[in-house]
Amino acid sequence: MASATTFTKFAHLQFPLADVLKATNNFHPDNIIGRGGLGPAYKGQLRRAGKLMKISALRLDRKHGGRDVEFWTEISALSDLDHPNIVSIIGFCDEKNEKVIITSYAAKGSLKEHLNSPKLTWTQRLKICVGVARALSYLHYDERRGYGVIHLNVNSSTILLDENWEAKLSGFKVSIKQSLNRMDHVVLSDPIGTIGYVDPAIETTKGVTHKSDIYSFGVVLFEILCGRKAFIRDEANRFLAPLAKSHYENETLQDIILPALLDQMSPQSLRRYSKTAYFCLKEERAHRPHTLHIVDELEKVLNFQPGLEDFA
Repeated sequence: MASATTFTKFAHLQFPLADVLKATNNFHPDNIIGRGGLGPAYKGQLRRAGKLMKISALRLDRKHGGRDVEFWTEISALSDLDHPNIVSIIGFCDEKNEKVIITSYAAKGSLKEHLNSPKLTWTQRLKICVGVARALSYLHYDERRGYGVIHLNVNSSTILLDENWEAKLSGFKVSIKQSLNRMDHVVLSDPIGTIGYVDPAIETTKGVTHKSDIYSFGVVLFEILCGRKAFIRDEANRFLAPLAKSHYENETLQDIILPALLDQMSPQSLRRYSKTAYFCLKEERAHRPHTLHIVDELEKVLNFQPGLEDFA
C-alpha cells in the first residue's frame, strides 16, 4: 500500500476522478486504445493549465487483485524520467477504488500493431530501434539521476509510437531502481517480463541485471526485422528468439525477414543490424553489448540507409 509520504511526494500529479471521467467519456469502450498487464488504456482529452491535451489513461483492472505496488512503481519511475523516447507522465488518479495513470498520448498505438505492416519502412523501423536504444541507455547510465533503472518489460507492446512514428517506451510497472555502480550486480528475482522476451539467464543466476533488458531488446530487434511477434502460441516455431539465432548462425536470415523489407535494405545495414540483434540474445550476459554500444551501432546502421523511402 502507498504510504502518506508517497501521496505527498506525488500530490502535484494527482487528478480528481471527475476530470478523468470527463476526459474519457466515463471510460467509454469506444475509447479503449489497448490493453496492458495492468488493465485497459483509454484515449481522452484533458484540460490542463487552460489547454486541451490528448492523453492516454491506463485504468487498473481491479479484478486481478490490488496491483498497488505496480501502480506506484510505474508512477514513481515515470515521475523521475524525462527523455524524448520515454512516455511522459501527466498525472494519476487514486479515488473511489479507481486507480488511473495518465500519460502522453501515442497516436500510432504500440509497435506490436505494426510489426507486419509493409507500410512501416526499414528506415522508419531503424529510427524506432534507435529511439528505444537511446531510452534504454538513458535508463541504464544517465548520471544526472543518480541511479539506474532496469525496465524488465521491454517488448513490442510497451514500445508506443507517436504521430511521427517516434518510439516512446512505457510499461514501468515492474522496473527496478539500482545504484549506477551496481548495474552489473544480480538483483534476486523470479523470471519477470513477458513470455518470449524473458532473459534465460534468470534461471541460472536467480536474478536480473540491466543486461536482462538487452536480451528483451534483442528479441524486439528481430521482431522488427522479421515482422512477427516474439511468441505465437500455435506455431511450430513459437518462440522467435531461438529461430532467429539459428537462421543467423546458418546465414539464412533472408528466409524469415519480412519480405517487404528485403528490397529496402543495404547489405551493410542488414549485416550490422542482425549482428547487433544476435549479440543481444547471447546466453551469457557478459557477451551481450551495453546499451551505449547498441545506440552507436544502430545509428551507424541508419547511416547506411539512403533514406529515400516514402514514409507511410
